[in-house]
Amino acid sequence: MLPLLAYLLVYTWNVQTGALDRLAAWTGLEAVGWVLVPGQWVEQRSTQMWQRYVYLMDVQRDNERLRARVDSLRLENLALERRARATERLRRLLQMPARPEWRLTGARVIGHRQGPNGLLRTLIIDVGSAEGAREDLPVLTPQGGVGRVSRVSPHFSTVLLLHDPNSRIAVISDTTRTSGILVGQGAGSSLDVKYIPQNEPLKKGELLVTSGLAGIFPKGIPLARVRSVVHSELSLFQNVVAQPLLNPHRLEEVLLLHQRTAVPGQPSDNATAAADVS
Repeated sequence: MLPLLAYLLVYTWNVQTGALDRLAAWTGLEAVGWVLVPGQWVEQRSTQMWQRYVYLMDVQRDNERLRARVDSLRLENLALERRARATERLRRLLQMPARPEWRLTGARVIGHRQGPNGLLRTLIIDVGSAEGAREDLPVLTPQGGVGRVSRVSPHFSTVLLLHDPNSRIAVISDTTRTSGILVGQGAGSSLDVKYIPQNEPLKKGELLVTSGLAGIFPKGIPLARVRSVVHSELSLFQNVVAQPLLNPHRLEEVLLLHQRTAVPGQPSDNATAAADVS
C-alpha cells in the first residue's frame, strides 16, 4: 500500500512540475552523448587515417613515377654517352688518311674468341666476302695495326691479332730504321722482335712500324713499342721484347685495308698518282 501511495505522490508531483521528465531527458541525452562521442572520435580518426593513407599512396605513386622517370633519363643519358663515344670513334676512323693505292672499309667488332689452349686470339667482325673482305687483309685503327683477316665467310670474318703465335709481321724501327720480325707470344703476353743482329742499333721505347716488305701490310703502320733490349754473346741476335699499342678487348670498330687493283683497259691508281705528280 505504501509503495502505491509513494508512486501516486511522485507521479502527481511530476505532472505538476515536470521535473522527472526533464531529468529523464537530460539523463538520456547524456547517455546518448557518451555513446555518440566515442563513435564520432572513431569516425574522425578513421577518416583522418584514410585521408592520410590516400595521401601517402598518392605520394608513393608520384615517387614511383619520378623514380621511373629518373631511371629512364639515366638510361637515355647512358645511351647518348655511348652514342657520342661511338661517333667520336667513327669520326677518327673516317678522318684516317688512306694511301692512294689503298682504300678503307669500316667494320664493327661483334665478338672475341680465344682458342682452347689459351693462346689463339681473334676478333670477329661483321664484314665478309660479300663486302670485299678476303684473307690477309690488314686490320687497323687510327692508333695502329690490329692484325690481319684470317678466315672469311659471306658476311663475317675473323681477325688474327698481333698476340697470336701464328702472327708474324715484318717491322722496322721508326727512328733507327732497324728491321726485324714481330712475333706473337699468346694472349696477355708481350711480343718478340726476332732476327735483329747484335750490332744493330735499337733502344727501349722506340716505335715499331710495318716495313711493307711482306706485301700484306703497307709501310709505316704503327704496331708496337720496344719494351726491353738484351744483348747476349751466346746468340747472333738481340733479345727484344715489345708491347703492342692497342688492347684488343677495347676495340669496337676497326678498318680493313684493301689494295686497289687496276681495271683492264684503264690506268692503275699507282699510275694515275704518278701522272698527277709528274
